[in-house]
Amino acid sequence: MMKRLFDFIKSKKELPDDFAVERGMLVFDNTSEVIRAEVILKKGGFMIKVMGPPPEIRTGCDLVIEFPLIEQLNIIRELKNAGLEPLNAVPVSSPLLKPVDLYQVKDFGSHLMVRAANMKITIEKDSLKIVNISGGGCPDVPYLAGRMIGETLSSAPEPRSIGHTLCGYSLQLAYEEIKKRCSQ
Repeated sequence: MMKRLFDFIKSKKELPDDFAVERGMLVFDNTSEVIRAEVILKKGGFMIKVMGPPPEIRTGCDLVIEFPLIEQLNIIRELKNAGLEPLNAVPVSSPLLKPVDLYQVKDFGSHLMVRAANMKITIEKDSLKIVNISGGGCPDVPYLAGRMIGETLSSAPEPRSIGHTLCGYSLQLAYEEIKKRCSQ
């Protein structure tokens, strides 16, 4: 078991869902910090997942970072070096929720739409130009739409680089999925 865990740690791959390892979660003050921490930790090669917190600590549009507990000291050090500290790092004792369980894809012939949670991104298939962004109720959705609509998938800013809410995070997932589908 430990050898398998260390092999995964060395390979810097994401832990499979069925992998039995003690897990921890990092709790942050706001979603923007979770998004920033995700970028820092993935860049550092850590096997983390952004998840929804257990219901007993949920306060609204919350996200936490799930990580292998054995990596806690290294993860906290990496975040501190980047000037970001979580409010708390605790062992996971309740099931965490996936922020987005699946994508919904709708092909309209000349347009393609991908939905993740309540956020949708629609592109014109020939030009790969973003023609619509909608959904959610977070305050940064109009800003995200204003910055991305009219841009191509290759020239638009990534939602995670300009968004700071759960809606922005969901749009990032939809954006990644639509890019993946358009590169096939």
